[in-house]
Amino acid sequence: MSKIRVVVAGPRGKMGSEALRMIRKDDSLELVACLDRKNSGKKVSEVEDLPSFDVYIYDDVVECFQAVDADVLVDLTTPEVGYIHTKAAIEHGVRPVVGTTGFTKEQLEELTKLAEEKGIGAVIAPNFAVGAVLMMQFSKWAAKYFPDVEIIERHHDQKLDAPSGTAIKTAELIQEVRESKKQGHPDEKETLPGARGADVDGMRIHSVRLPGLIAHQEVVFGSSGQNLTIKHDTFHRESFMSGVKLAIDQVVKLDILVYGLENLLD
Repeated sequence: MSKIRVVVAGPRGKMGSEALRMIRKDDSLELVACLDRKNSGKKVSEVEDLPSFDVYIYDDVVECFQAVDADVLVDLTTPEVGYIHTKAAIEHGVRPVVGTTGFTKEQLEELTKLAEEKGIGAVIAPNFAVGAVLMMQFSKWAAKYFPDVEIIERHHDQKLDAPSGTAIKTAELIQEVRESKKQGHPDEKETLPGARGADVDGMRIHSVRLPGLIAHQEVVFGSSGQNLTIKHDTFHRESFMSGVKLAIDQVVKLDILVYGLENLLD
């Protein structure tokens, strides 16, 4: 069986470098290039702290796809760059697996339409940790019986978007089964703006950003005489790699864009 040829965007980042180590260990994958705004023209092996791959780094996505024969792009960059990379990948027949969060609704709709037109599979996942995906699914189930809910997400202080993509995705899944309602006292007033967090269909989302954190979320449900908390903690970025590998294996079989890793689980 031939190997899946992969381009990784964002190799110097904590997630990107972890993805390189995952590819190094997996005999079914082959790294063919990296995309990075720095070190263009160098080999990955020439960059400090990266695994010793004898492949080149490009800073231009179109040039990269014209130079190498790739099956999958794994993008672990920023929302702005990730959108450009994802669109270019689909246009060049390369299937994107994207762990970048912060895409707008309009961008997701555009990429979904483009993938459908091209018949190219794509996966955009707010969270690649299987435990986090299960946490979201359990929360959707619980919301049928506990419609009063707040989401508290905690991430490292270098994260650019707030709320996290996982928190937004959790709220969207809950919305599918929960009737819209305004929570709390009807005359509730914030004495400091933002104290109650973001309002999503009456639900509240709270974002915490502190050094030392990686990715953590709890979904707190309240009802008469009882509370239910569904919580997931990530302690090492290696936890995301099983989801990245699952997405790579599945995206080559798809001809549409799939948003959310839960749609790839049996």
